[in-house]
Amino acid sequence: MSDSSAITKIEYEILAEFRYTLRQFMSFSENAAKEVGITPQQHQALLAIKGFPGREQVTIRELSQRLQIKHHSTVGLVNRLEAEKLITRSAARDDRRKVLISLTARGHSILKKLSDIHRDELQRLSPQLRSLLGGINKLSEGEE
Repeated sequence: MSDSSAITKIEYEILAEFRYTLRQFMSFSENAAKEVGITPQQHQALLAIKGFPGREQVTIRELSQRLQIKHHSTVGLVNRLEAEKLITRSAARDDRRKVLISLTARGHSILKKLSDIHRDELQRLSPQLRSLLGGINKLSEGEE
């Protein structure tokens, strides 16, 4: 924000509106996941696997980091994803002790469906988000 430590009413309003818009998107996302029969956390995991930089497989540790959850929680999530036939596990070629997780065809299909509707929702929200981010940037540059 501005150099002053005091936060103005306008800054509070912009921050509150930004958080409200993010929460609306998160609520939309949670409901979309439930409508296709998975949990929001399962959706996040599928997206983290498919969207991992440079590859389409992740380790438990990498997935834990991406989801910001503990290792044992990630193992439980992976077990549930595997039971739902959304992911598979395989040993890494370079280190057989390392387990790699990748999406199944079913996992890809569900993620594609969710990603399509999320893209549409983000496009709908894009003007509002741009405006809010522009307002935050102006305030951080000291403009009122």
